[in-house]
Amino acid sequence: MKAVVYHQYGSPNVLQLTEIPKPTPKDHEILIKIYATTVTSGDWRMRKADPFLARIFNGLLKPKKINILGMELAGVVEEIGKEIISFKIGDEVFALAGFSFGSYAEYKCMPEAGNVAQGLILQKPKNLTFEQAAAVPGGGLTALSILKKAKIQEKQKVLIYGASGAIGTYAVQLAKIQRAHITGVCSTKNLDLVQSLGADQVIDYTKEDFTSGGETYDVIIDAVAKTSPRQSKKALKKQGIFLSAHGPTPDPTLEDLFYLAKLLEIEKIKPVIDRIYPLEKIVEAHSYVEKWHKRGNVAITIHES
Repeated sequence: MKAVVYHQYGSPNVLQLTEIPKPTPKDHEILIKIYATTVTSGDWRMRKADPFLARIFNGLLKPKKINILGMELAGVVEEIGKEIISFKIGDEVFALAGFSFGSYAEYKCMPEAGNVAQGLILQKPKNLTFEQAAAVPGGGLTALSILKKAKIQEKQKVLIYGASGAIGTYAVQLAKIQRAHITGVCSTKNLDLVQSLGADQVIDYTKEDFTSGGETYDVIIDAVAKTSPRQSKKALKKQGIFLSAHGPTPDPTLEDLFYLAKLLEIEKIKPVIDRIYPLEKIVEAHSYVEKWHKRGNVAITIHES
């Protein structure tokens, strides 16, 4: 099968499209024919070993544990192990690949009953394309975990920094469901997008510092890890809380993915797709995402649906 592998840390050029053996599912696993995946910040950070802790996880001098990136996927069940009870051949699914990564390939085996480390898999919402579905688990589950920790209540003032990114676009939509008053912080070109997702107010960070306007918030969410509690303190209410996408949050569960699937099916939330690349252009896709200019998600097509 085709897969994108890397054997050294570095620029997008370390990613190489090659042929590797097709995996065979164990008794408790399903084999997924992957139709689409994504490029996330987790993917390019692991590729670059940035931060340095990536080397502790994946090899000090070169990647040893993970050689195929890709944290999200959507596809079709092609084969099942004899102990599988929740899936059948032909099911359309979407999944968080978890810390095993491995979605930059034509096929991947996943356990039926997983966790955030092993991966979480569920039937794909029928109203989504494979590219849209692949763009849900990473950003959607992270945003949901942050909001669960925030315990947002109706009419609370919530500021989301990085509201146009993969996590931020879901955070805006999910906070709107909780009837919060949302201020989204983004660049000029994304103001209309963030408003269309439900933000009550928007701040253009290229023209205004959200901490200098005199407004204070119950919750500040940094969805892109580009601000800090110290920088945001002036804009927090006395009992306000600051949460970061890179900070500790509850581990997402299969029930959380199910909740997102239901919201997607009734169109209460939607994935935002910036660009779609074929697998053969994975280097170009990584280069684009690493520039921090994407709106929502960047998807990769592996098989044509």
